[in-house]
Amino acid sequence: MLFTRKIYSQLIKHLDQKQITVLTGIRRSGKTTILKQLLKSIVLNNKIYLDFERLDVRELFTEKNYDNIVQVLERRGLNFKKKTYLLLDEIQLLPSVISPIKYLYDHYDVKFVLTGSSSYYLKNLFSESLAGRKKIFELYPLDFGEYLLFNNVTAKPVDLAKTKHLVAEYERLKQHYLQYLSFGGFPEVVLAVDIEQKNDLLADIISSYISVDIKSLADFRDEQNIYKLIKLLAQRVGTRMDYSKLARSAGVSLPTVVSYVELFVKTYLVSLVPVYTSSPDKEIVKAKKLYFVDNGLLNTLADVSSGAELENAVYNQLRGYGNLSYYARRSGVEIDFILNDTIALEVKQTPTLFGLKKLQRRALSIGITKSLLVGKEVAVLNKDIVWAGDLRP
Repeated sequence: MLFTRKIYSQLIKHLDQKQITVLTGIRRSGKTTILKQLLKSIVLNNKIYLDFERLDVRELFTEKNYDNIVQVLERRGLNFKKKTYLLLDEIQLLPSVISPIKYLYDHYDVKFVLTGSSSYYLKNLFSESLAGRKKIFELYPLDFGEYLLFNNVTAKPVDLAKTKHLVAEYERLKQHYLQYLSFGGFPEVVLAVDIEQKNDLLADIISSYISVDIKSLADFRDEQNIYKLIKLLAQRVGTRMDYSKLARSAGVSLPTVVSYVELFVKTYLVSLVPVYTSSPDKEIVKAKKLYFVDNGLLNTLADVSSGAELENAVYNQLRGYGNLSYYARRSGVEIDFILNDTIALEVKQTPTLFGLKKLQRRALSIGITKSLLVGKEVAVLNKDIVWAGDLRP
């Protein structure tokens, strides 16, 4: 059974646009599945799906005379005198493909839908060669709402402004949320039937990320050292980045660590959350906080605390509601997340009214009037205390 991702409706709408549709994200997040769903949704028969993992496809798009590409595809049944749909999968495997894409886009009525697993490669190349000709859509592992859908569990999206803790819903969904905390949201992991299979898939995802994506983008041949660096980052999830300490622990130079963390961000493995500030206060901490794209990967890479595990999951859930930052002063005063510069959120295993009042005071001190305390378990009923499983944008 095929499930529909939230992003799918946006992609369907963009099929009507001349602009190139680009779907990118970390590998194994479901891009190929979505591309094949889009292919089926196109009513016209003048369409083709091409996978750049195939050598013959890559060879075709290395043709110096781009009209020869047209002739070959016409022999496969396409008619370039009419509206044509070209759906190209894994284009990062052929760096030179952008030139023929640009030519065909400019000279024929072609609608391109492209996928690629490397944000770093795609964004840099497209910004140089396809300015104004494309729109990039980013696909992440399943959020908790999508996770429930993949498990055939009905649960509506939740508006943070109107959320209300319902004990019956908490009891119905809490075991699913515990699974989501442990194994994350990669589609094939979610659909796996047993824990051993889930763990094997997660190990394979991180291995292929390093051996395929990273090695194709960087001059880094020592896979063990890069794996060590990623594991060190996993141990620091939810904390402020200290590149100097990280460099010492990894046994590599500071510039190397900085460049590789930047690469991990651009290839969707991790995210860096900036500090919130409404004034140039020198006492405000400036370092960014680090989170992993998926809890399953995080738990595969490190034995993190239950608090760090929860905070990482909450970060990935909140991302669907808007822009995130955090607040911290050198004195130690901190707020885990600021959503859209308007809502302060603190993540706790078991929230209390005392913790809520403390958060509200901190938020008011920086001019934010709305505060929510997010918990793994909720024992206190209050409109501003939210169960983490209810973060479903």
